[in-house]
Amino acid sequence: MKPEVMLQQLQQSPDFLKLTLAHPDFLPFVSYQLENGTAIQIWDTGVIYCQPKQFGQQDIVLSSGVHGNETAPVELCSALLNDVLAGKLLLTERVLFLFGNPPAMNAGVREIQDNLNRLFSGHHSKEPDVQSAERDRAKKLETYVLKFFEDAPEGLRERKLYDLHTAIRGSRFEKFVVYPFLHGENWSKNQFEFLKACGANTVLLMQTPASTFSYFAAQSCKAHGFTIELGKARPFGENDMSRFAEAATALRSLISGGKLATTEFNEADFNLYEVRRSINKSTEAFQLHFADSIENFTSFDVGTVLASDQGVEYKVEVEGEAVIFPNPKVAIGQRAMLMVKPVSVAGKVS
Repeated sequence: MKPEVMLQQLQQSPDFLKLTLAHPDFLPFVSYQLENGTAIQIWDTGVIYCQPKQFGQQDIVLSSGVHGNETAPVELCSALLNDVLAGKLLLTERVLFLFGNPPAMNAGVREIQDNLNRLFSGHHSKEPDVQSAERDRAKKLETYVLKFFEDAPEGLRERKLYDLHTAIRGSRFEKFVVYPFLHGENWSKNQFEFLKACGANTVLLMQTPASTFSYFAAQSCKAHGFTIELGKARPFGENDMSRFAEAATALRSLISGGKLATTEFNEADFNLYEVRRSINKSTEAFQLHFADSIENFTSFDVGTVLASDQGVEYKVEVEGEAVIFPNPKVAIGQRAMLMVKPVSVAGKVS
């Protein structure tokens, strides 16, 4: 697509997601300015940078569609972006909108070949003989995010990346957050308050490095990075967007200087968990021993067999241990589920 044709289409109908899905593999660089002074740059398909004429101290990445079948966050971010491009929403912060995996979105699948959210922090290049569109995309997304943060003006600035998802199965807590491992640093009080304003007061505190987009943001970019699960994955057009109203309102306020409806952090207001162990799929014999209807954060009696893999049984080991992200269809060697337990963050939040 020629840049001038793309620009004309966007000015006539400011729907960047529609343009991305029509050209899922590539869009040329285009730069233009809205009537309100906001500078717009298209860096690639699914990658658009918005810089208002006057902006504050926050540099914010809003990511969605890293898994192509998790459509509600895509629709949420697209609605925010469309309002920006149409001049209906005036930004007060620099914002980079990312729609992670457009080919998978078009196909209505989680991934085409590789799980994109297992390829960050350089994992896309750890097997040089293995190639896929997702590996190329992960490398590009890393480059775009680093560029976005590094191009910010000098001074005391706050970097943030919110990677929005929906889960394969339901959850005891519809909305929850994965807070990446911080290598001994304290968790952010302000971020807990913002997450609660998004309607997500269940937080899973990771205890080890990961290959996720949010961990990459936290460690490689020194940003506040989060994976935010907003509900259950459904096809485009089948989402009840009223269920995401709190998140939409909080994000809109965050990027446009609106008043955020936050409350002072109180641990009693949250369901806090930490990862006790990760169970990986070792062979094709791996199988779960509970129903597909079992929700994330479900706990079982001690001794219950949860999964097996070529003669190995995985049982509940301690009281209160709960399961999250169970998925027997992952590739061999990847995480098939996490076992988590309740935890306190007393003295570790600042």
